[in-house]
Amino acid sequence: MNRIVFLLLFFAASEAESQTLGGNAVFNFLNQPNTAQLAALGSVNVSSISNDVGMSFTNPALLRDSMHQQISSSFYSYAEGVKQYSLQTAFHVNSIHSNLGLGVQYLNYGTLTQTDASGNILGNFRPSDYVIELMYSKKYREKWWIGFDTKFINSNYGTYQSNGLAFDAGLAYYDKEEQLQISIVAKNMGTQLKSYAGSGTKEELPFDLQAGITKRLLNAPLQFSLTAHHLHRFDVFYNDTLFNAQEGDGRFGTNNSFQKVMAHLVFSTDIFLSNQFQITAALNLMRRQSLNAYNITNGLNGFSLGFGVLLNKLHIRYATGFYQQNLFHQISLNFNLKGDPL
Repeated sequence: MNRIVFLLLFFAASEAESQTLGGNAVFNFLNQPNTAQLAALGSVNVSSISNDVGMSFTNPALLRDSMHQQISSSFYSYAEGVKQYSLQTAFHVNSIHSNLGLGVQYLNYGTLTQTDASGNILGNFRPSDYVIELMYSKKYREKWWIGFDTKFINSNYGTYQSNGLAFDAGLAYYDKEEQLQISIVAKNMGTQLKSYAGSGTKEELPFDLQAGITKRLLNAPLQFSLTAHHLHRFDVFYNDTLFNAQEGDGRFGTNNSFQKVMAHLVFSTDIFLSNQFQITAALNLMRRQSLNAYNITNGLNGFSLGFGVLLNKLHIRYATGFYQQNLFHQISLNFNLKGDPL
């Protein structure tokens, strides 16, 4: 186990050494939540105690035996007609005492007008992104889980096309009796195989080192999660040097060290009103600080909400969140391939 932890941190540190600042990486759609439960949890969570196979898409160490033949399907509606579709399933293989998973995430940006540099209309095109993920997890001794996945990534923006290969490695500690789970995962370690311009110059992937802790109270229907992201970098705010030169520091006071620390954190709470109904609320502080602006109402930026209807053979989940005056909507359905109870 010590060797596993060392390798995870070693690869994470090696990958972090070459990463660019926020906003410069390619394939940033990989950071979008693939399920409604993850979206309700603030879009970043690697330790939630749940039987949702979709959560293993963000941390392969969350892939468990109980998810055998479970299917998670999800639909996400953004502004301006942008839509996301996700599908994931998993199987437990007795012969190797391991779990295997397969997931697909697809974004469709609708039909856009294609023009040349002078503005002449050349026709229409339909940009899209997708990722195909293969996952593996295995229990180690009594309370440890390890997980790995491989991702093939593809982007198609008309005449600009790119693809890449990425890997995630996760480690989870789960104490069932105490209802405590602690996880760490290194995400999107890999390379761009084909650049958009075809020049052969490769761009960086959106690497992220995340850690989280989830605790479900034994005598109350509450579960709390604290997740930290981008642990390999202290300042995670995008720094627009041109804007800063013209307007001053455009990051709205984010030079403050306390704000930089807090921007790494996502807080979430699950409330179990019954065995069949669950409410989730979260605050993503980086999203809130990034969206807040001068002279406008910032309201509930960075907050997300969701609920789950957990029936015997079907789990229905919904999530929404606040982006200035806009909301997103995500719906997920979970069921077993053979119709067995979840």
